[in-house]
Amino acid sequence: MLNTTTRRGFILLTATATLAACSATIPVLPKSAASTPEALSDEEILTAINAVRRANGAPPWRYNDRLEAAARSQARLMAQKNTLSHDLGVTLRERVTAAGYLGAVGENVAKGYTSLQGAIEGWMASSGHRGTLLNHKFTEFGLAAARGPGGKLYWAMIAGGSFEAWMV
Repeated sequence: MLNTTTRRGFILLTATATLAACSATIPVLPKSAASTPEALSDEEILTAINAVRRANGAPPWRYNDRLEAAARSQARLMAQKNTLSHDLGVTLRERVTAAGYLGAVGENVAKGYTSLQGAIEGWMASSGHRGTLLNHKFTEFGLAAARGPGGKLYWAMIAGGSFEAWMV
């Protein structure tokens, strides 16, 4: 009886520790001064993204205006079409090239989250999006939000870096 009880206690303790570790990877972000997600400043966005990266052992990123322009293009297109997608007739490569960015890129998109904190939490809950957000090969990013019909928010974050980092 003691052996079974000890085993159950160990399993419960392990599960609790695992859940606690998961929740610690998304720090509580500072309140934004922006009145809407579309009005977030580059500094507020940079602070939020780098807080999550730091909490997960990833180095900080720089904010890139060209990547923001490509992200804004995608967020607006998704909002206009009221559809969450990485490709709505214009590929990620076409968008970043049009914005003047020539490096390697990865993209996270989201819809319906009413805050940057919510969008980040959604990305962190998805292994693919989490991988992009915490990737050590990317060194910079841009992020944008746009409102679709009925006020639904669409988010796009594009991370970038050198092609050479991917050749290792």
